Amino acid sequence: KGLRPPVISLALSPGSGVFMAVLVQMTIAGKSFIGGNMEIALTANLTASSVLGQDGVGTPRFSSRNCHIALVSVKTNLPSSVLPKVMSKFVHSTLQKVLPGLLCPAVDAVLNLVNAKFTTLTSEIPLGTAGTLQYALLNPPMTSETFIELDLKTILHQKEGKEVDLPTDQPSLASLPLKKDAATQLILSANFLSAELSVLQASLNLNISNNVVLGLPPLVTTMLGALIPEISRVLPPSQPVVIEMQEAKAPVVTITPEKSSVQLFSTAEFWVSPSDSAPESLFVLDV
Repeated sequence: KGLRPPVISLALSPGSGVFMAVLVQMTIAGKSFIGGNMEIALTANLTASSVLGQDGVGTPRFSSRNCHIALVSVKTNLPSSVLPKVMSKFVHSTLQKVLPGLLCPAVDAVLNLVNAKFTTLTSEIPLGTAGTLQYALLNPPMTSETFIELDLKTILHQKEGKEVDLPTDQPSLASLPLKKDAATQLILSANFLSAELSVLQASLNLNISNNVVLGLPPLVTTMLGALIPEISRVLPPSQPVVIEMQEAKAPVVTITPEKSSVQLFSTAEFWVSPSDSAPESLFVLDV
């Protein structure tokens, strides 16, 4: 007849998963064994533990264990003179048998919703049009008193489908920053970031012209001559310029406790494009 919002408490179980306690308050209505309507207002404490493991494709997965129901209080709308002790014990024992089948499946339903969220972990993530990124568990999940740790294997594929080799070195947990309370901490290695940028390398190649970059002075040879006086004598006057940017080698990411840096290596080739002849290369800069 009525179900009040449950009071839920959660705690991490070291080496296992999650322990949950749910205080349930409900009213059950039906026909009385002596005739008329009968209402039973009950309070029960549901306790269950869930184990956090992984399935065959390397996805975290919760599974329920040891669901128990303990009756805290049972009250009826029948006077105590009508409900002798033997019948009271009968009601208690009946509820103790019925409630697990009524309430424990709710635990499985909630865990299934959480597991459905986990399935997105192993789905392929497009990196623009350059390739894809995918995760899988490298080791079984580790649960401590204060946090759950997931060590993930990263799988990078280039656009052609070729897998990018990634070093398997793991950072020392002792060297990581202290974890903050009630926060999710994501730790990415420099090797992974370098590899991801290498997949995106082709995306960094581009031709820069007046139509591409707004807000710059007109890209013409006169502007180049003003910037680099040494070449002004050999440049044709007032001709449109196109800058061709090409990645020269794989990017490098460096991370230290003091600072982090990303190095992108490319060449910038300057082309003059007269309207009456083919484009001509002027010079190349290493950037």
